[in-house]
Amino acid sequence: MIILGIGANLPHPKIGPPRALCGAALNILKKSDIYIDQRSPWYESKPVPISDQPWYINGVVTVTTSLAPSALMQRLLAIEVDLGRERSVPNAPRTVDLDILAYGDRIIDEPDVSDLQLKIPHPRMHIRSFVINPLCDISPTWVHPVLQRTATALRNDLPPDQKIRKIADADGLFGTEWQRSTK
Repeated sequence: MIILGIGANLPHPKIGPPRALCGAALNILKKSDIYIDQRSPWYESKPVPISDQPWYINGVVTVTTSLAPSALMQRLLAIEVDLGRERSVPNAPRTVDLDILAYGDRIIDEPDVSDLQLKIPHPRMHIRSFVINPLCDISPTWVHPVLQRTATALRNDLPPDQKIRKIADADGLFGTEWQRSTK
């Protein structure tokens, strides 16, 4: 299973607030040889590490793609740029953030052509409530390939200081009703 994280905490002048940006990212993924199998509900979360930034909108999707991990990362970075992401300092506010959280049971730690380090599974996913809670909504029995612990077990060990809340979509649904996109 390939798992992607989606997040945003800044508005886009044409697309709108962070939740709209996350939706726009999903639509672009579907047009980029990345097929969405499941989507978690959206969550609002306080920035980690704690800062005075606006709260984030976050979610998790499982996808199917023929893209190799490096090519997938390049595609995600290109989508971020298309949606106005500017990289300045680590943990800066952003219009959109797309991460490969896991790519099957692969463990990857190598330089990437984007000048970013490609690390899979994501090195901090297991300590981020904005990743683990949405993941538990769609795949509670998923097993972290390094830690060999389920998503549910990881959720039970999350630091208590991370503030997060599930939010409903405009239609009142929480996301688990998402249907697989057509190929």
